[in-house]
Amino acid sequence: MSPGLMETRRTTSPDPARNISPMSNRRLPNASLLVLAIGTHLSAQGGPPLPPPGVPPVPVPPGNPITVSKTLLGKALFWDEQLSATNTISCGTCHVPGNGGSDPRSALFGSVHPGFDGLFATPDDIRGSRGVANSEADGDWIATQFFGLAEQVTSRKAPTMINAAYAPLLFWDGRAGPNFVDPVTSTVVLQQGALEAQAALPPVNAVEMGHLGTTWTELAAKIGALEPLALAEDVPTDLQNFVRGKTYAELFQTAFGTPGVSASRTLLAIGTYERTLISGQSAWDDFLAGNQAALTQQQQQGRAIFFGQGNCGACHGGQLLTNNTFRNIGVRPIQEDLGRGAITGNPADNGRFKVPSLRNVALRAPYFHNGGAANLTAVVDFYNRGGDFFVNQDPLIQPLGLTLQQRQALVAFLQAFTDPRVANETAPFDRPSLYSESNHVPVALGAPTPGPGGFVPRMWATEPPVLGNPNLTLAVDRGTGGAPAFLIVDTSAIAAGWNLFGAQLYFALTPAVSIFPMGALSGSGPGNGSTSRSFATPLDAGLQGQTLTAQWVIAAGSAGNLLSATSAAQLTLY
Repeated sequence: MSPGLMETRRTTSPDPARNISPMSNRRLPNASLLVLAIGTHLSAQGGPPLPPPGVPPVPVPPGNPITVSKTLLGKALFWDEQLSATNTISCGTCHVPGNGGSDPRSALFGSVHPGFDGLFATPDDIRGSRGVANSEADGDWIATQFFGLAEQVTSRKAPTMINAAYAPLLFWDGRAGPNFVDPVTSTVVLQQGALEAQAALPPVNAVEMGHLGTTWTELAAKIGALEPLALAEDVPTDLQNFVRGKTYAELFQTAFGTPGVSASRTLLAIGTYERTLISGQSAWDDFLAGNQAALTQQQQQGRAIFFGQGNCGACHGGQLLTNNTFRNIGVRPIQEDLGRGAITGNPADNGRFKVPSLRNVALRAPYFHNGGAANLTAVVDFYNRGGDFFVNQDPLIQPLGLTLQQRQALVAFLQAFTDPRVANETAPFDRPSLYSESNHVPVALGAPTPGPGGFVPRMWATEPPVLGNPNLTLAVDRGTGGAPAFLIVDTSAIAAGWNLFGAQLYFALTPAVSIFPMGALSGSGPGNGSTSRSFATPLDAGLQGQTLTAQWVIAAGSAGNLLSATSAAQLTLY
């Protein structure tokens, strides 16, 4: 769902009864004549006619008209990390406008899934999105085979939400849509409701946002009791004015006209917001509107290759720069991920994935469904050699024989699809800052002390230390399974640390220290032990700014030491 030539008109006050439709209004007065002339010229040379600038009108289901208040409610929900089990992940965490609507963390250390073979650092690794630690409803964390107590990573890269409003089916495999079915009642709420259908899945997925067994009934009840965007900062003015001093229950009544927070309404609001994220104001659109100077000479050369020898326009043509079909281009062997074939059951669909729009593609590194191409140069090189794996590969994918200069020109042309409003995160792509981006995230202090076998215990303190948090979890993994563990929390720290039976400790042992005996770590043997402890932080303004130092100590050492320990974590209550 990307914004472009589509802008949402605003009213001075939220009105659930008033429908707001995105509309295209940026074409130059004689744009249609210019496009016709350019298209005729290209046709005379044997090339395809160029599309008009911008994007077509957004398809809006009659059962979910766009209104100002519903858009703002959906925007709040989309960016609210409180919808996740750990209060650390929002929809927007993995769909950042400045990264073209994808996840900038996919390129970073810690965002790798081991892939089909279950082994890290092998060719089938996937650059996905970090979600939540594996947890139960009570906040206890449970170690997983691949990630321990670290944030789990998805097995595909996050696609963009920008311009997703035009797609009849969503996700890389098209499993969401075309209809939106209420996840609680199982009744069809909307036809042509792929956005709502897609939005229903991540919040209850135990890798992406939810705990094990999360239901939408539970989640809707949680939303109704939340202070909207309580963890966010730098909230855009229109959104801040909408949510200030209100509960979600009040916002839902404003948006829908009647009381009630439900799964269906939550998803209708998120879908409405996403239909305003329409992108169609790029240098390419300026060129199509008649501004020949909008593209550099190198980009003009790349355009000729894109629609000519490269044959990119066969799948990435038109105003949307996608035909929304599913293709196997040969990124990885089909047995690693069946893609569309796993949904349809048709062997011909094995290895096929949704053709993404190329609008804002230069912002979305890394690329492909597995994040396997680090940059656009790698993408163009992939197509130039005709892909890498050929079983069930689409016949459109053939070696191109492009020179280095041609490939560089093609990369330059792809950069012309960037909408500066997306890149700069200006309306309608503006957003709050997230807790996960703030200085409220706990910080590490000191170094860990290894245990038997040289395994280094890891401290996990990622959840917001906000006053009134009913479930703040501190956890440890990579300890010695079966060994007794203790969690120590103190109000002061010794930065240089002090030694106890071989372990370097950082809490100050003040009179306010709390020691929590946790019993034996789960698991068996060195490196396999883990446990967690959840707390409710009091809603006491007098504790604002108090820094706590927490550290795990394990009664299993190495090299003659009796103890091992994690590094410490410092949490400042706010």
